[in-house]
Amino acid sequence: MSAKTSAIAIRTRLYDYIRAADDKKLHAIYQLLEPQIDATYEWWKDKELLAEFDNRSKALESGADKGFTLDELAASIQKLRQDKYGR
Repeated sequence: MSAKTSAIAIRTRLYDYIRAADDKKLHAIYQLLEPQIDATYEWWKDKELLAEFDNRSKALESGADKGFTLDELAASIQKLRQDKYGR
């Protein structure tokens, strides 16, 4: 994996690996990451995240971003599941 590998690609590879890992590997991974998993992320103090929330909210309110209805979101998720897993 190169230094330029995107965070999305890394997440996908890790997700796929963890889904298929045997119990021994899964427990080892968890022990390694447990301190970071248990650490509380105080998102309400993250100025970048709050700014992103504000930008997205304003775009939805102004109509610049159409957004999705819950039905559209559910249909999109179902299509992705069907394409990836056949169910």
